[in-house]
Amino acid sequence: MASIVAYGAYVPKYRIKVEEIARIWGGQPKAISSGLFVFEKSVPSIDEDTATISVEAARRAVKAGKINPKEIGAIYVGSESHPYAVKPTATIVAEAIGATPELTAADYEFACKAGTAGMQNCIALVDANMIKYGMAIGADVAQAAPGDALEYTAAAGGAAFIIGKDGIAKINDTVSYTTDTPDFWRREGQPYPGHGERFTGEPAYFRHVINAAKMLMEKVGTTPSDYNYAVFHQPNGKFPLRAAKILGFEKEKIEAGLLCPYIGNTYSGSSMVGLTAVLDVAKPGDRILVVSYGSGAGSDAFDIEVTDKIEEYERQGIKQMIENKEYVDYATYMKFRREFK
Repeated sequence: MASIVAYGAYVPKYRIKVEEIARIWGGQPKAISSGLFVFEKSVPSIDEDTATISVEAARRAVKAGKINPKEIGAIYVGSESHPYAVKPTATIVAEAIGATPELTAADYEFACKAGTAGMQNCIALVDANMIKYGMAIGADVAQAAPGDALEYTAAAGGAAFIIGKDGIAKINDTVSYTTDTPDFWRREGQPYPGHGERFTGEPAYFRHVINAAKMLMEKVGTTPSDYNYAVFHQPNGKFPLRAAKILGFEKEKIEAGLLCPYIGNTYSGSSMVGLTAVLDVAKPGDRILVVSYGSGAGSDAFDIEVTDKIEEYERQGIKQMIENKEYVDYATYMKFRREFK
């Protein structure tokens, strides 16, 4: 059975507060923070992008798991902000960690669930005994037009998971729920995405997250009471709380992985970074439900069970990384985003 052998995460140290963005565009910061349940977000430095974030997360995973990179047979990087339109990010990661040349590598794109799609492929390859280890990464430096509602949450960060056998957390099963629901998009050559505003809630996020979670629980024969933790995709702080309530999960079960209020929406990294926060505190025998969401639209759901090996694992301490922060003003934020042409 495939399992998580190692994981690593990275979030840039820079932050911008909701109040600072609202100061520029004339919004009401308290109303915005309350409505989104987001107080600040991570900001990539001027020399950080999806590739550098992916490399950092990958290196942390390899080091923590004491993995020989040459034994990694597949690397998939999921993102909607790959630095190249034509050239894979995955090969950059593979070269940086010393995994080349005997492996398969590719970039994935499915909005915010591209990273978990990579996890599913790694699970299949490991279970088929085609590779010993596979690495799946979800990372983004999310785009948002200045002044758009997305600007308050679009953030940067990522996580890498090494999938193998006999690891720190068994992946009991996974399912997906997918439709053609155009709630969020970005045309080729366009710098910023468009979105359906309120349409992104009921017919998009909640429909897919709720149905994927129900499908998985029905398949494996579980109920919310069987799980110690749950992690849902976090476009803001309120959506995952509402999804948990609809499904019957107590708020306490999602608090460990709910990072969006403090780092924003890391897009492809969102549910995966949340999972690293849960694994940082999980105990042997704990069961975790993880449900990603990607606009367009689809959700991947995972039933994960922590093993005894977690006690010997070098935990990542993602929350300590998040607490190591430095605030920037809006002008610096725009400079880092290279908005000044």
